[in-house]
Amino acid sequence: MKLALRTFLVCWLCAVLLLGGCAPREKPKKFRIVLIPKGTTHLFWQAIHAGARKAAEEHGDVQVVWQGPAKEDMRQEQQNIVERFTSEGVDAIVLAPCDKQTLVAPVAAALKKGIPVVIIDSGLDEIASIKDHPKYLGYVATDNYAGGKKGAERLAELLPGVPAKVLMVRYQAGSESTEQREQGFIDSIKGAANLQLIVPKTEAGATVDSSQKAAESLLGDHQDLDGIFVPNESSTEGMLQALKGRGLAGKIKLVGFDSNDVLLERCGRDRSMAWCCRIPFRWVTWA
Repeated sequence: MKLALRTFLVCWLCAVLLLGGCAPREKPKKFRIVLIPKGTTHLFWQAIHAGARKAAEEHGDVQVVWQGPAKEDMRQEQQNIVERFTSEGVDAIVLAPCDKQTLVAPVAAALKKGIPVVIIDSGLDEIASIKDHPKYLGYVATDNYAGGKKGAERLAELLPGVPAKVLMVRYQAGSESTEQREQGFIDSIKGAANLQLIVPKTEAGATVDSSQKAAESLLGDHQDLDGIFVPNESSTEGMLQALKGRGLAGKIKLVGFDSNDVLLERCGRDRSMAWCCRIPFRWVTWA
């Protein structure tokens, strides 16, 4: 988490310095930079907000505006937020897109108006009018594909040498970061001859509640599982709750990407479950 804060601190400072270098000014200006996360409930986004506030405090001439949808599946609401701040003419936008496609047009419009944009955490389909625009300052994120591969390697370590059945639950179509984690996991797990991979069409969805409901259904359909991979904070917590409800926590090996206080507290009080959180991949495992 500290690395995430430092990374996005650098991102903010780069944006601010570029803004400050555009033209000389007689007196300090308070730059208004809006930070638009995928959602506002996950612990990860709260850490991003803290990093932005820290950078603004250290730089001194920045006002951070924090505005995002409540849930990560509210694509239209996030699009509306980007469009509103574009219309207002803020000094810069830092955005974690809910969806890699639906946010393309709003970002292109912001750049066309001359507003610098930084994309964080989850990627955007970079059409020419975005990637070639001088006001597009780049993309800052974890190597999500490598993180998914690490998750597969960890699950293979937990299920050594014996035939095993592994379930991977997708998060949400259009979420570039989790799609990369999922693909990294799939590509890596194929190299383990003893592991049979199941990837159902059912998605975890944007909340712990939707994830738990999906997990309960999947656990009912697949009762002979040995391991499970889930690609983000809410899907990990939802799956863990479903496993606990069926008395399977600690019996089926669970590897989840991201963590929060609920997950870490569970690990701390249940010594039959081993956990590991590895920077920069932010993944937690239960054995």
